[in-house]
Amino acid sequence: MIPRTVLIAVEPFGRQLDAERAGRAIGRGVEAGDPTLEVEVCPIEPAASGDVRELLAALDFDRRMRAARAVVVGGAHLDERTLLGSATFEIATRARQAGVPAYAVTGKSDLSRFDARILDLQVILEARSTRSLRRAGEQLAALV
Repeated sequence: MIPRTVLIAVEPFGRQLDAERAGRAIGRGVEAGDPTLEVEVCPIEPAASGDVRELLAALDFDRRMRAARAVVVGGAHLDERTLLGSATFEIATRARQAGVPAYAVTGKSDLSRFDARILDLQVILEARSTRSLRRAGEQLAALV
């Protein structure tokens, strides 16, 4: 049986749009785009220690990801310099290794095609507001 859950793991999209609100906006779009899909939002707030692996372990992320049909990662900005050590990089790497398709939603992407391919991101969508995040979720529903 193919899982019906889409795991949405996003970091804050700036001061005005925290991770929880951004994830819920994307999730509402996914549900509107395909009502048969279930959404699980996993907000990724910056860890005080800065250790992304500890944060993901505390969220039981690997189990949740393996039970999902796809994972959506995202945050305010994706670029080559900020990837290493970021939650987005770690999640995309884990998804690739587990065979779970990964998609990205970001306020701005400066990733090259090569970097996106290395991360094995199926698609990168840009969205900056609650409304555009919802539209991005609707687009993702058609892809997952």
